Amino acid sequence: QVQLVESGGGLVQAGGSLKLSCAASGRTFSSYTMGWFRQNPGKEREIVAAISWRGRFTMHADSVKGRFTISRDNAKNTVYLQMNSLKPEDTAVYYCAAHKFREVFGGSYSPGDFDSWGQGTQVTVSS
Repeated sequence: QVQLVESGGGLVQAGGSLKLSCAASGRTFSSYTMGWFRQNPGKEREIVAAISWRGRFTMHADSVKGRFTISRDNAKNTVYLQMNSLKPEDTAVYYCAAHKFREVFGGSYSPGDFDSWGQGTQVTVSS
């Protein structure tokens, strides 16, 4: 497994921006797809975005497409989530996660496909 530490969450007004970071240590970061998920109390954890191990391929959930951008810097073992035009419905705890298997991208992006998780960072968007 890989150890993950998120940062960058906070309180922001609707229309504002935040950039989340996730620093990784442990297994070879550059060989694994990374994902950002979010979760609210009583709701299932949902995929927000994912990026392939070299950053060539990305996916963004329909709810954030055009507003959020996932990226990674393998030299820094860090994955990012740039969030623009934030809406109150983006309020959640955001988690970064590493895929279970080397050099795999695609599929359902189910939380079960990821086996390493950060502690989460709270994002609150006020109206």
